[in-house]
Amino acid sequence: MRIASLGSGSKGNATLVDTGETLLLIDCGLPRKEAEARLGSRGLSAGDIDAILVTHEHSDHCRGVAALSRAYGLPVFLTAGTASSPKLDGLRHGVIIRPGERFDVGDCHIAAEPVPHDAREPVQFCLWAGVLKLGVLTDLGSITPHVVQAFSDCDALVLEFNHDPVMLTQGPYPRSVKARVGGDYGHLANSQARLFLDHANTANLKTLFVAHISQQNNSPKLADAALAGWSGLRSCAVIHATQETGFDWVDLSVDLKNTGLSAQAV
Repeated sequence: MRIASLGSGSKGNATLVDTGETLLLIDCGLPRKEAEARLGSRGLSAGDIDAILVTHEHSDHCRGVAALSRAYGLPVFLTAGTASSPKLDGLRHGVIIRPGERFDVGDCHIAAEPVPHDAREPVQFCLWAGVLKLGVLTDLGSITPHVVQAFSDCDALVLEFNHDPVMLTQGPYPRSVKARVGGDYGHLANSQARLFLDHANTANLKTLFVAHISQQNNSPKLADAALAGWSGLRSCAVIHATQETGFDWVDLSVDLKNTGLSAQAV
């Protein structure tokens, strides 16, 4: 299994997961043309994709989904609540899934896990290929016992480090937006991401992708500071996903920490 990001942040999110037999796109918050261009930078075309998985209906996750699906006949797996959003009008190949449901696309086994977020019926995904487990966990406002249990035992994890509470408080957002982002159904602060890592079983975790970093209310330096002292750093490589370029392909069967390889080298 390998993973790449086409972009991560409030302007658009899209993650590729490739098992070698099955290619999945998790969310497409980029306009169709931009998504196609970024796919090309990863050596792919949209026609190579087997299915799109959608976490929720916010524009930075679904902006290009319907157009990409229509253009290439791609099935889209999403909850009924997400499918009911006007932002997904025109979707022709929707496959409704339930929060908590497990299903297969090709040789990839997938679990749609419910999360606390201010959307109609949001989920995040765990994916298995062979013995490897990948978790993709962004866009949630609090760490619940279910989230800790569901996303434990991952070999690789995409985890939201959205904001620094001080920067959010002092930043330019209106008061109502600050309350939403920092609330229980908003986005994870750096300290909450660290709290998840402290409570989840991360014994198998070899690669941590720091994702969905706010460009207004956070910085990579502050996200890294939240990881200081975390015991997992001894065995886990940390890779940042950026808004502009995401991150290049990473082979999850390779132990980056012990080989000294960077994400770009895999």
